[in-house]
Amino acid sequence: MAEFLDMGKHAVFIWTAYGISAAALVALALHSRAGQKASEDHVAAARARRKGTS
Repeated sequence: MAEFLDMGKHAVFIWTAYGISAAALVALALHSRAGQKASEDHVAAARARRKGTS
């Protein structure tokens, strides 16, 4: 296991790539959730307007 974690002279590149990838996935998840919330709010507002005009 220690050999896997060490990765020799490539460790800095590999662990940096893993870190950037993880950060990108977290940012994408947060961005997607914010978009979903905005869409839900938009639909709720449209339904409220529609219900109010009926």
